[in-house]
Amino acid sequence: MDVDHYNVLGLPSGEEGANLTQKEITKAYREKARDLHPDKRKDDPNAHENFIKLKSSYEILVDEKARKLFDDLLRVKREQQRRFAQQDSKRRKMMSDLEDRERASFAADPAMKAKEEEERIARKLKEEIARIRAMQANKGASMGTGSGQEKVGREGNRGVGGHVGVDKERVLKVSWEKIGEGYTAEKLRELFSRFGEVEDIVVNSSKKKGSALVVMATKHAVDSATGSVSGNLDNPLLVVPLKPSVAEFPAPKKEEQSDRLSNLVGAGYQAFEDAVLNKLTKAAEKQQK
Repeated sequence: MDVDHYNVLGLPSGEEGANLTQKEITKAYREKARDLHPDKRKDDPNAHENFIKLKSSYEILVDEKARKLFDDLLRVKREQQRRFAQQDSKRRKMMSDLEDRERASFAADPAMKAKEEEERIARKLKEEIARIRAMQANKGASMGTGSGQEKVGREGNRGVGGHVGVDKERVLKVSWEKIGEGYTAEKLRELFSRFGEVEDIVVNSSKKKGSALVVMATKHAVDSATGSVSGNLDNPLLVVPLKPSVAEFPAPKKEEQSDRLSNLVGAGYQAFEDAVLNKLTKAAEKQQK
């Protein structure tokens, strides 16, 4: 059904149109016919066709049997539209429920989420513990290497309070400039472990210079490290024994100073060391003459 005959006559359709009397239908037709008559619409090429359509709709509505069939057709169409509307509503609800279920299926599992949160907190706690331990280690190193310090203590199972005096001839005094990356206890242990067992390292740093005390297991390791360790070329290490052995420094004061300077290890001190050695050689030759 493409044409609503009630609308063609300008009348309401549906249940309200079905309750209209034949007199009301005829009145509406006459008013519409006077307005759409071709004699009044000579410039409208569709005037005749529209008037025929108006007359055909009127004839259907004034015929009792045809009007009843038309009203039944309108009723069936309205019921079908209501069913479609209800189905659309149900379909929309079903789609909405389906989307909700899909979102719920992709949502994080509460147990998994709780486990992830627990792991995150555990990682944070581990980082905090490491930070506190590092801070305490630095604080202890700073307290253990104050100005004028001559005695080194290391933790152990001997002695009162867990500390015992260390043979100073097994201790190296290391210093470097505070430029670049610098040196940590781990880095120093890696460098000096090549010459023997490293028992302990105490690092002390200031704004301009870094220093450390390295306790070796043997005096031989001290001797080897003193003449060999260089560190980074861009920031060489100054390595000297904390307490030089008498056997190692029997010469007069001038030669003792030369020996200490010769212990400056690194590419930056090589030229100075060669110059000192040349002077000492010449002085020895003069004494022999």
